[in-house]
Amino acid sequence: MSRPFHLTAEVSSDSLTAIRPVLKQIVGGTITDAPNGFHVDAWIEGTDPRELNRDILSALRRVERRTRLRSEWTADGVTHRFFDYVLKSTRPALPDQSGS
Repeated sequence: MSRPFHLTAEVSSDSLTAIRPVLKQIVGGTITDAPNGFHVDAWIEGTDPRELNRDILSALRRVERRTRLRSEWTADGVTHRFFDYVLKSTRPALPDQSGS
């Protein structure tokens, strides 16, 4: 069942100018410059945070292989943290986080 996930992410890459348009197209939402890349804040529909994360990182790496993604996906009161393709933790969402 598809549901909205709140995505908060840090994206870094060896070619920020190449990945920015791809990131805008895939994610939408708010993309702001950060010290080492971009900060992303968006809502994305999907069924599984692992698949959504993999789809975004794979698309970015097709443009620039050395792209890193640190992301948090929140829905239904649960936050899933990823570094690149790897799930690092799953925890209850903080009360001030969206996605509950």
